[in-house]
Amino acid sequence: MNNENVVAVILGGGRGTRLFPLTRDRAKPSVPIAGKFRLVDIPISNCLHSGLEKIYVLTQFNSVSLNRHVVQTYRFDTYRRGFVQILAAQQTLMGEDWYQGTADAVRHNEPYILNPRFTDDHVLILAGDHLYRMDYQKMLAVHTESGADITVSVIPVKKEVTSELGILQADTNGRIVNFVEKPQTEAELQQLRVEPEVFTSRGIEAQGREYIASMGIYVFNREVLQEILRDEENVDFGKDIIPTSIQERSVFAYFFDGYWEDIGTIRAFYSANIALTDTTPAFDFYDEQAPIYTNRRHLPSTKVNNSSVRSSILAEGSIIDDSEIDRTIVGIRSIISGGSRIYQSILMGADFYENEIDRNGNPPIGIGRNCLIQNAIIDKNARIGDNSVLVNRDAIDNHDGKNYYIRDGIVIVPKDATIPPETVI
Repeated sequence: MNNENVVAVILGGGRGTRLFPLTRDRAKPSVPIAGKFRLVDIPISNCLHSGLEKIYVLTQFNSVSLNRHVVQTYRFDTYRRGFVQILAAQQTLMGEDWYQGTADAVRHNEPYILNPRFTDDHVLILAGDHLYRMDYQKMLAVHTESGADITVSVIPVKKEVTSELGILQADTNGRIVNFVEKPQTEAELQQLRVEPEVFTSRGIEAQGREYIASMGIYVFNREVLQEILRDEENVDFGKDIIPTSIQERSVFAYFFDGYWEDIGTIRAFYSANIALTDTTPAFDFYDEQAPIYTNRRHLPSTKVNNSSVRSSILAEGSIIDDSEIDRTIVGIRSIISGGSRIYQSILMGADFYENEIDRNGNPPIGIGRNCLIQNAIIDKNARIGDNSVLVNRDAIDNHDGKNYYIRDGIVIVPKDATIPPETVI
């Protein structure tokens, strides 16, 4: 397929309430992951490795940091037509309202995405909060060969996770014949079960998986998308367009059987990050053939002084003094002072190094002396005072505290927050 005839659209999402407080001050695609990357780096890198260089990122809330990251990171030379461009929500003659859903976001930006000057044959719709590696050219090839109007990327799943996903049913030819968003009843699941030969015909071992879930990745023929967007009742791809199109159009499935994780919730985000510290993680950031790109910061190497570090990831520019680190992500410019113990946690690091003048009497940015932190997320530029204990000792599921939150049992210190010395959570 001619890459010049495909435009990619990455959906930045709305308020990102399920990832709050990580999305309190930033758009969801701008949330840091794996110590040095941003969520938006995943789909953009996948696009670039797939030869797709016309990329729009649609955002609505807190898009400043995302815009800065994209501008600083993704620059094409002057002899190429590629671009990665932010399309933030704006009032226009076409409408003054906020985006009402994923499809409505595309509709508001139709003059850019479906620009007649490009005459693209296909539009690739992607989510901005998933962790996976995919060659989109394979999906585009299946789309073209099947003669589909719309192709949905799907992944085999077990029954236990169906209530949290959009579940589809496909026939042996790959055509989607049914779709239910987050099915809850046994009767619904019975209708959605996929026959084993649907998997085996594509070289996929079922391994106890009887259902296929939408990955939130869609290929539309240009004219089909234009026609669908004319109906303003279609505000969301998953809830409106796909279920309706199955009845009216040729909608096919592209089967994917690699690692894929929707990290749109705090628990999923935490688990996906901690899983990266496994000896052989399911998702590999060390793939030289398809690296994940991000901003080059030109930071010094991390320095570890008289410390114990086990099964952890240390991003550049950090200093760890006389501490114990276990199954932890240590983000860029992290400062960890002597005597601290950090277990199964995510430290996002800092945007800058500070001096004594910057502090105004506050604890320094980073982790103070003799702290104990376990099952926590410490956002950027947070200050954790000496002798603090952040372990959720009372096993609270959800709580809003002063300068901290607990979500899904995980202690979260938001960006720029200060935890005074001697604090116990």
